[in-house]
Amino acid sequence: MNLILGRHFTDHSRSLLDRLRPMAAGRLKPGMNAYAEQLFIYCCFDREKVKALELDCPMVGIVLHGQKEIWLGDRTQVFPAGSVFVLPGGVAMDAVNIPDETNGLYVALRLDVPDLPEGIPPLSTAERLQGGEAGSFGVPLGEDLVEALCHAATAIADGAVGETIRRLRMAEVLALLRPLPEARALFRQSLSEEVAWLIAAAPSEPWSVAGLAAELGIGASTLRRRLSGEGASFRSILRRERLKAGQNALSSGASSIAAAEAAGYASRSHFSRRFRETFGTSPTGRR
Repeated sequence: MNLILGRHFTDHSRSLLDRLRPMAAGRLKPGMNAYAEQLFIYCCFDREKVKALELDCPMVGIVLHGQKEIWLGDRTQVFPAGSVFVLPGGVAMDAVNIPDETNGLYVALRLDVPDLPEGIPPLSTAERLQGGEAGSFGVPLGEDLVEALCHAATAIADGAVGETIRRLRMAEVLALLRPLPEARALFRQSLSEEVAWLIAAAPSEPWSVAGLAAELGIGASTLRRRLSGEGASFRSILRRERLKAGQNALSSGASSIAAAEAAGYASRSHFSRRFRETFGTSPTGRR
């Protein structure tokens, strides 16, 4: 089954190309060219096929010149220039990169998503159980998404921009992609990561294995077993996320008492002891 997306440039595709092609113009060596920590430009001059490609983490791809084919099982998806697509991590697939007939170039921008920025939730267990994988990796473009992609790529590529701004720009892209079934691969994380996200969203809550399992829609014994299989435990995740919440509160100017409360610790001394064990200093800054 072949699925060909967007043979003709839409206004949104054209806008994306006009703004991002200049970014790649000076980086047209064959192969993967690193622009920044999670931003890459891939270029080739001859048609090439990569068999059993398996990414370490999910990615957002933007075809700037030429055409990309993705083969997954017996299904082919074709992405011409101006297309945006999402590929999952850890899934073997074949990829074919086809240079443009007019300029002899295949060029694509790649944005890796090794983790989710603060405020962007992973897929919940309930969402995963809903099933219904997207029929396409191709992402529908809109004006807001084009703006967000261009801002993110520009910010990540600018070495003078701080990490906070880069993560904010990436979060803007992911917030727009979060509702789209075509982009679900970006938000599929491990159970331990989902547990951490839930606790981090409300660290002062009286979390228990049973309560968290109910939140996830699974049994308590299943939760323990699956976390153990990932090399984690409820207790270790709870402690880590609560201490991170306390550290963030202190960084924002809160007192050690307020930080202990924000982190869900009824005892200030217990909080101080755990804080020192983890960070090597007390909440007041004394070693």
